[in-house]
Amino acid sequence: MSIVTASGLWTTLFDANLWQATLRQATPLALAALGGVISERSGVVNIAMEGMMLVGAFFAVFYSVIFANAAIGVVMGMVAGGIMALFLAYGAIHLRADQIVMGVAVNLAALGLTGYLLFNKYGTNGTPQSCFAPPACQKGSVYTIPDYSVPLLHRLPAVGQILFQQSPIVYVMLGLVVLVHIFIFRTTLGLRIRAVGENPRAADTAGINVQAVRYLTVTLSGVLSGLAGAYLSLTVGSFSEGMTSGRGFIALAAMIFGKWTPFGAFGACMLFGFGQALYVDLQNTSGPLQSYSTLVATLPYLLTIVALAGFIGRAIPPAADGQPYDPAAAG
Repeated sequence: MSIVTASGLWTTLFDANLWQATLRQATPLALAALGGVISERSGVVNIAMEGMMLVGAFFAVFYSVIFANAAIGVVMGMVAGGIMALFLAYGAIHLRADQIVMGVAVNLAALGLTGYLLFNKYGTNGTPQSCFAPPACQKGSVYTIPDYSVPLLHRLPAVGQILFQQSPIVYVMLGLVVLVHIFIFRTTLGLRIRAVGENPRAADTAGINVQAVRYLTVTLSGVLSGLAGAYLSLTVGSFSEGMTSGRGFIALAAMIFGKWTPFGAFGACMLFGFGQALYVDLQNTSGPLQSYSTLVATLPYLLTIVALAGFIGRAIPPAADGQPYDPAAAG
């Protein structure tokens, strides 16, 4: 039943169910965006998050079936995303190829690879049926990630009701927003990452291994994107070709909208998640509000265009973002 009541849209905006859905929709975007923040802070543009999410989504389902365990599926999805990131890192850092072109290549490779493996492993019927109750699951089912109910949280007003009964990965994402901020801005390694992204030659002169730092950050970006993909597939219990549906690019836009900061990126992802959650809800209701559902879904994108155009302050990337670095030439 839709949460849109006769009292109209205003009541809907303050409904805890809508904000629960917003948080769910924002989670895969925020995970990928956090990875993008880490990568681009070191100077590597990562537009391949879409492909990394896609392989993470497929292999999470694949290993969930094999091991009959959703947790193993999540871990393997993260590993798959990290491995995909290494291809981007090798081309962009070691071969010093154009980072945008490398990202496009990784995305196309991921789309082709997952499409082939989906047909090769599961045929035209697609992935096996999902199972939401592990003790009663049949052999060969896709084990999904159940929601977790935090004790007593539902008794708290507002925020407590929104956070009550969410996927464990939602809680992980919220924790990572804080941890990535501390990592980037409050640790020695984070300082080195930012130094590499601003002036790799000066960082190299100071004794920082620029290539090693960039390999690390791109791999971490892939791991987080793989986690985002695993969340997508294991919450619904299936994988379909191209199921990420551009979320990696939305995460990239959210990262830019958030000015390359963890909290800013999270806020932008919540904006996208809110638009999608409200769109879905309005689609499920009847009356005049339904006709505005498509318009509501476009608002986050329109706001992103406004932000990127500079009307909400210039979004200034790290100085060396997208620029390959050759240690030999620097020496």
